[in-house]
Amino acid sequence: MESSLPIILGIIFLFCFLVGAPLFSIIGGAAVVCFSLIDHQSMAAVIIEMTRLANAPGITAVPLFIFAGYILAESKSADRIIRVSNAFVGWIPGGLVIVCVLVSTLFTAMSGASGVTIIACGGLLLPTLVKDGYSRNFAMGLITAAGSSGVLVAPSLPIIIYGMIGQVDITVLFEACAMPAFLIVACLSLTGVTYALWKKIPTHSFHFKTLFAALWETKWEIPLPFIVLIGIYGGFITVSEAAVSTVVYVLFSECLMYREIPMKHLLKILIDSIITTGSILMVLGAALGFTNFLVDREIPQLLLAKMQLAVHSHITFLLLVNAVLLFVGSIMEIFSAIVVVVPLIAPVAIAYGVDPVHLGVIFLANLELGYLTPPFGINLFISCLRFDAPIMKLYRQVLPFLAIMIMALLLITYWPRLTTWLVDVLGGRPALLPM
Repeated sequence: MESSLPIILGIIFLFCFLVGAPLFSIIGGAAVVCFSLIDHQSMAAVIIEMTRLANAPGITAVPLFIFAGYILAESKSADRIIRVSNAFVGWIPGGLVIVCVLVSTLFTAMSGASGVTIIACGGLLLPTLVKDGYSRNFAMGLITAAGSSGVLVAPSLPIIIYGMIGQVDITVLFEACAMPAFLIVACLSLTGVTYALWKKIPTHSFHFKTLFAALWETKWEIPLPFIVLIGIYGGFITVSEAAVSTVVYVLFSECLMYREIPMKHLLKILIDSIITTGSILMVLGAALGFTNFLVDREIPQLLLAKMQLAVHSHITFLLLVNAVLLFVGSIMEIFSAIVVVVPLIAPVAIAYGVDPVHLGVIFLANLELGYLTPPFGINLFISCLRFDAPIMKLYRQVLPFLAIMIMALLLITYWPRLTTWLVDVLGGRPALLPM
């Protein structure tokens, strides 16, 4: 009976997942049942792990960045960022595509949610791209793909969550993600430039007057990315201090200077952000309890033993990891995927000689692409609703961008220097393990 118990429990929890039970209840329930029925221990082990979350490094940054992201999403910051970006690079062939990618990257990094970017910026970017001569299909595919391009850019919330779960220094992880993020942004931008040259899409004339007007309109928001990025990468502030600085600055700019968010509406934004924060932290706490059970039962070691029988090189292992993570990213929300899968994969990857920081970048890059991977990538459904387009049509438009991003993912995976170079330059830590 005991040998068949894991199978029975697996079927029960899979059923709960399919009928839409909250993820924290599935993971937490699995931990409680496993400790009680399999290990015959008190469920207090799960509660202890959940309370330990309150003392996790960087935990205070989570609610603060979420709150700041909600404020930015409710303001007209997206409109201003699009105008100033277009004034800067609109004269380049494919300049509007570059604007789309840069705006989406920045907005996703600051708001912490890819779907919010598509909803907030898509309604502005799509008609603008079509008006400039880009086909509607190309524009929908681009906006959907670019919606996830900020996952690897500080102060992206998934990076913070991965650092906490994977026990990797968050500041070092920010540094390691910078060059891979630039690669993905460059690939998407070059795709737009190539399309614009092929279709002979006209460019806009550059006018200093237009640029200065856009800069003046955005004068209160322009300093924010520099404060956060220079502060974190320069080692002047910690991640938690960057989160505090971001909230204070966003409140100052959007509520006091632009006056786009009245105080009575700010309370609703705060409540919405608290609900989101609570849901994320409940999943994290439950996952830590379940991770404790996996460690006690030596599940990672058993997984490693089986992997070593079938996979004999780290090159094949990394290819397998990419395939698994793309699938996981397409069926699970990114925070859930991190807390469920990282404890299983990280010990195995280290045994294959994969550096923990490099693994983190690979993991996050895969989940970024998982947003776009058919049939269940969440960005596909958000864009489908936002642009009122058939889902099968959207699949076809996103696949070329997904293929380009997969090539960038393979370069990130098999060229670890792309990840470690900036970390070594900034002296974030000792030399990394050889690949």
